Amino acid sequence: MTIHNLYIFDRGGSCLFYSEWHRRRPPGIPQEEEFKLMFGMLFSLRSFVAKMSPTDMRDGFVSFHTSRYRLHYLETPTGLRLVLNTDLGVANAREALQHIYSNLFVELVVKNPQCPPRAPVQSLLFRQRLDAFVRSLPYFGPRNP
Repeated sequence: MTIHNLYIFDRGGSCLFYSEWHRRRPPGIPQEEEFKLMFGMLFSLRSFVAKMSPTDMRDGFVSFHTSRYRLHYLETPTGLRLVLNTDLGVANAREALQHIYSNLFVELVVKNPQCPPRAPVQSLLFRQRLDAFVRSLPYFGPRNP
C-alpha cells in the first residue's frame, strides 16, 4: 500500500498546499492546470453525489476509486478540501485526513500569525510534521510492483 499525493484547497478552488510521496507518473500538464482539474472534478463529483444519493448524505462524498488509485476526500465546515490519493489497498483514510486538518493544519497554519489566511502554505514546520505523520502511517510504504 502507498500514498501518492495530498492536495489542500480553499473554498474558492485555490490550491493552498500540495505534496507528493510515491507518485509514479507525472501528470503531463502544468501543475496549476492539474490543480484546476482536480478541484473542478471534486466540485462536480460532490454535486453529482448530493443530487443522485437515494438517502440523506450526512457525510457527503468521502472517496472514490478507479482501477489504479483511490481518492480520499474531506471537506471541513469552513470549506477547506483535503484530498489524499492512495493505491487501492487503502480502504479508508478519513482519520488520517481529519488528523492532518485538526492537528497539523489548524495548529501549525491557521493559528500561526505568520501564515496569512487563504495564502499558499509556506510553513516549513507544517511540511516537516506532515511528512513525518504521512510516513508514520501503516499504509505509507511504496507498493510492490
